[in-house]
Amino acid sequence: MEYQKRSPTSYGTHMRVGPVELSMETSTAPILLEDVALEEVESFTYLGSIVDKKGGTDADVRVRIGKAGAAFKYLKNVWKASKLTKNTKLRLFNTTVKPVLLYGAETWRTTLSTMNRLQTFINGCLRIISKVKWPEKISNQELWQQTRQMPVEQEILRRQWGWIGHTLRKPGCSTTRRALTWNPQGKRKRGRPRNTWRRDLEADTKRLGHTWKQLESLAGDRDAWRTLVGGLCPTRGS
Repeated sequence: MEYQKRSPTSYGTHMRVGPVELSMETSTAPILLEDVALEEVESFTYLGSIVDKKGGTDADVRVRIGKAGAAFKYLKNVWKASKLTKNTKLRLFNTTVKPVLLYGAETWRTTLSTMNRLQTFINGCLRIISKVKWPEKISNQELWQQTRQMPVEQEILRRQWGWIGHTLRKPGCSTTRRALTWNPQGKRKRGRPRNTWRRDLEADTKRLGHTWKQLESLAGDRDAWRTLVGGLCPTRGS
């Protein structure tokens, strides 16, 4: 922080110490910027995603569902329009609502409860677009087939591994590349360890039958990487 403060000053500019917040895992020592102690918080929003001491996925998903719900409601006249085909409505849903819902999903933990909440929201939207009303019944599998959708867990896996491949192709000195394999030091609390994004990643790596070194090498070949990701989470109809 001291270096960042001095650097712009040397060019005749000054850093404004405004409403800056931070979250720390283990350290309790205050962080000072120009003799001002930064406020420590449990969570904060950074680039549209929630950073939280507990991981942030649950809070982030709640926010994304709320924003996607607002986007879907804003287009309610589109979903009701009889002059638009179902395929047109689905394309609009995939390009306007889903990106809002799954923004930042590349770093989410894929827990069962999180996936259920996301899938419930998507299924509700698809039923409205498909005009499936009570008491008419249709299974989720049939709904996905009719709307050419894949389960949200598979879609998130594709996003995650696509991003991992992109990150592994970066230079070794890249901050993003280094953060991907960063191993923070310290002690955790007693009890069963929480499921984390990294543990999900390790489990998927084992399922692929590759070591991390092999994945780093494979990422350089984009076609081979797409084949790898396709085997991990096949698209609907494949």
